[in-house]
Amino acid sequence: MNLLGAGLYDSNQPEDALSVKEAELSAARRFGDSEHNMLITQGNLALAYKALGRLEPALPLNRDAFLGFLKLYGEEHSETLREANNYAALLLCLERYGEARKLMRKLTPAARRALGESDAITLQMRWTYGEVLYNDPAATLEHLRESVTTLEDTARIARRVFGAAHPTTGGVEGDLKNARAALHDRETPSTSA
Repeated sequence: MNLLGAGLYDSNQPEDALSVKEAELSAARRFGDSEHNMLITQGNLALAYKALGRLEPALPLNRDAFLGFLKLYGEEHSETLREANNYAALLLCLERYGEARKLMRKLTPAARRALGESDAITLQMRWTYGEVLYNDPAATLEHLRESVTTLEDTARIARRVFGAAHPTTGGVEGDLKNARAALHDRETPSTSA
């Protein structure tokens, strides 16, 4: 079922892919699949909802998948960290910046310790953290500076690990440009008459 759902999503049929993902989770629960597999399926279903812009139904699925992996494996496991990043990215989309910032501030150091600076999950988490910081309308000057510093470091590592043409590198660099602009706007006094 997972391959069918992925194939439908890749062939630009996200509604059909969502139906398959829902059936897959239902079957996993009904047939008593392992907790690990059910959490993976639940996280994938949350991503399918998010891809369709249905953020509210995705939120409890994402949160429960993250908390399930946290309970099952602890905070330094790659599945926990991947799901934490997915959850924080969803919170960012929902403009729940404080929750996302708190989660990323706690777990990004765990990713750096457990997976290393150059790991794809660590880079994704640092990228998400930088995004959360500069997108928050209530961001302090300190938050904006931290965002720029985080994204500069993440972009440097992404260029080394993935190369300049990789989508992750380009995405981080785009957010770095936006973070720098937000910082500049905040540091430069307005000249209104």
